[in-house]
Amino acid sequence: MEKVIVLEGLNAVDKKEKRSLLHKKIRLSDCIMYVLIYLSAALAVALLIGILGYVFVKGIGTVNISFLTSVTSVLKGTTGIAGNIVNTLYVIILTLIVAAPIGIGSAVYLNEYAKKGRIVKIIEFTTETLSGIPSIIFGLFGMVFFGNTLGLGYSLLTGSFTLAIMVLPLITRNTQEALKTVPDSYRNGALGMGATKWYMIRTILLPSAMPGIVTGIILAIGRIVGESAALLFTAGSGFLLPKVFSGYFSKIFESGGTLTIQLYLSMSKGQYDIAFGIAVVLLVIVLAINMLTKVLAGKLDVTKIK
Repeated sequence: MEKVIVLEGLNAVDKKEKRSLLHKKIRLSDCIMYVLIYLSAALAVALLIGILGYVFVKGIGTVNISFLTSVTSVLKGTTGIAGNIVNTLYVIILTLIVAAPIGIGSAVYLNEYAKKGRIVKIIEFTTETLSGIPSIIFGLFGMVFFGNTLGLGYSLLTGSFTLAIMVLPLITRNTQEALKTVPDSYRNGALGMGATKWYMIRTILLPSAMPGIVTGIILAIGRIVGESAALLFTAGSGFLLPKVFSGYFSKIFESGGTLTIQLYLSMSKGQYDIAFGIAVVLLVIVLAINMLTKVLAGKLDVTKIK
C-alpha cells in the first residue's frame, strides 16, 4: 500500500514537471538570440551563394574547350590556361610527395611513440605556430633558402618545397587528431594478441584513422590550389606546356605559374574576362575537393563498414 502511494506521488510530481516544462515562459532574450542565430546562418549561406553566382555569371562565358586545352599565344591568337592547369597539378603532386609522408610519420610518432611531456608540447606548439604564419613569409623564406641558397631559382620545385612547409602542420594535426579518435581497446587488443607495435599501427591504427588522414590531405590540396602569395616569390609565372616525353621531368626545374598566379596577373593587366574565367575553374575545383572529402571520408570509415 505504501509503495502504491509513493508511486502515485512520483507520477504526480512527474506530471507537474512535464506541465511546467510545456508551459514554461518563453523569455524575450531567448527569442532574440534564436533570431540572431538564424540570421547569421542565413547570411553565411547568402554570402556563399552571392559569391558563386556573381563569379559564375561574370566568368562562365569565357570557359570553353579552347580555354581549357590551349595556352595563350599572340602568334596563334589563342587564350587558354592549359599550362597553368598542368603547373597546378605539378605543384599538388610534388608538394604531397614531400609533405604527406613527413606529416603522417610525425603524427604517428607524436601520438604513439613519444612520451607525453614538455618536448611533445613544444613540438605541438611549434606546429600550431607554423600553421599561423602568413603565407607571404613562407614565400620569402622559400625564395631565399630554396631559390637562392640551394640554387633552384624560380621553379615549380621551389614552390612545391615552400608549400610543403606550409601544409605540413595541417596534415600533421589532422592525422594526430584522427589517431586520437581510435579507441585504446584496438591498441590493447592487438598488443595483447602478440602483435608488434608497428604491425598494430600498420594494420589497425592507420586504417581506422584513414578518414581523418584523407580529409587532412584533401584539405591540404585545397590550400595548395588556392595559394598565390608564396608562389609569386618561388614558382614564377611561366604558362607553357611541358615538352612531350623529354620535358615532363625537366619541367619541375622551370618557372611555372598556377591558376591563382595567372588569375592575379590577368587582374593586374585588366583582363577581367579571363580572370573571372579562371575564378570559375578554381571554384569548380574547390567544390569538387570538398565533395570528394565527404565521399572518401564516408567510404573509408571502417566503423561503418558492415
